[in-house]
Amino acid sequence: MSFKKHTLLFFTFALLLAFSSCENDIAVVNSITAEGEKNLPIQSDKNVQTIYSDSAQVRAKLTAPVMNRYAGKKPYMELPKGMEVIFFDEHQNQQTKLTADYGIGFDNGNGMEHMEAKRNVVVINQKGDKLNTEHLIWNAVTKKIFTNEFVKITTKDEILWGDGLIANQDFSDYEIKNPKGQVSVKEENK
Repeated sequence: MSFKKHTLLFFTFALLLAFSSCENDIAVVNSITAEGEKNLPIQSDKNVQTIYSDSAQVRAKLTAPVMNRYAGKKPYMELPKGMEVIFFDEHQNQQTKLTADYGIGFDNGNGMEHMEAKRNVVVINQKGDKLNTEHLIWNAVTKKIFTNEFVKITTKDEILWGDGLIANQDFSDYEIKNPKGQVSVKEENK
């Protein structure tokens, strides 16, 4: 066989192979495209400060370096680089401060349904009591915060720890579900 025949045969084979393998099923293409779009935010903002109010009174201020909003059957917002939330009483006094490395909030169509704080979650109430945990959930309907994760609570008099917690949303009244220990802290007068 000559070089020209080999080249022509190779070229013909390559062309047939290319045309036979190029088949695009529009349903497959649409499903791939739709799947990719599900993971894209409809809105993305940096250095966000959001004020939440109830009955024309400011109840909370959320600040975050990044906020992404997602649409769909259950819209949600994600705070992938952390957040700080300050809660206020009816007189605009700071009641509670919450910080976390990650946050996500779910909308029920009428406002925030519940919100989750994850990784290095710290809550400090008006009395100075401090909660440390890795996952905390706030339920907007019941106005409670809870977790099933390990918790450590530090007060001026004691350190408590255990698994799980339920508390009112301002963290002024709380209960550790499965207490593991308690240490009294006494200051010596000098």
